[in-house]
Amino acid sequence: MTIRDTIMALRKDRLFLLGLLVSAGFPQLAQAHVLGGPMGGFGSGFEHPLLGADHFLAMLAVGLWGAQLGGRSVWTLPATFPLIMCVGGVIGMFSLLPDWCVAVGIAISVLSLGLAIAFAWRAPEWASLAIITFFALFHGYPHGQIAPSAADPAAYTVGFVVATGMIHIFGIAIGYGLARLKGGAVVRLLGAAIGAAGLYYLAAALMG
Repeated sequence: MTIRDTIMALRKDRLFLLGLLVSAGFPQLAQAHVLGGPMGGFGSGFEHPLLGADHFLAMLAVGLWGAQLGGRSVWTLPATFPLIMCVGGVIGMFSLLPDWCVAVGIAISVLSLGLAIAFAWRAPEWASLAIITFFALFHGYPHGQIAPSAADPAAYTVGFVVATGMIHIFGIAIGYGLARLKGGAVVRLLGAAIGAAGLYYLAAALMG
């Protein structure tokens, strides 16, 4: 599958791309619901990655990319991301970074992972793990800022880690399920849509 074939697939499936971008356009509403409502324990932590579209797309992309790379990456990438998120959460408790920096980091993660899938980048395992590690820090950071205000911070942390793992598994399942459709072009199309959403988040972060 060449880049030209991927572009042709994108042209044929514009409605699919548009639908995903529209659904990704609700992060502010979803995040306002989570951050502005009462903070509980496990349930609040569990719903945060599910309702925050930027977090959801990045975690989905981790699973998709792992499935696309195959081999040990199928489990090393999804296993590494939640672990490093916890490290990022601890850093977030100290509020060492400005909010705009974290927002830009999260946006770049969505953009970069989406492009890696769109172009089927066969990154070496060490490189893919380094990328996942770096981005996971940014995704864990805001959870660390929120966790202390939860009714049960420990249960909240367990909740978002469990939800993150489930999204990774969902991404792996989609990656394997769509791998043979049009020679993998559908997975690439999904990656391109995720990358486009990341570009939107990046522009919003830089202008905000």
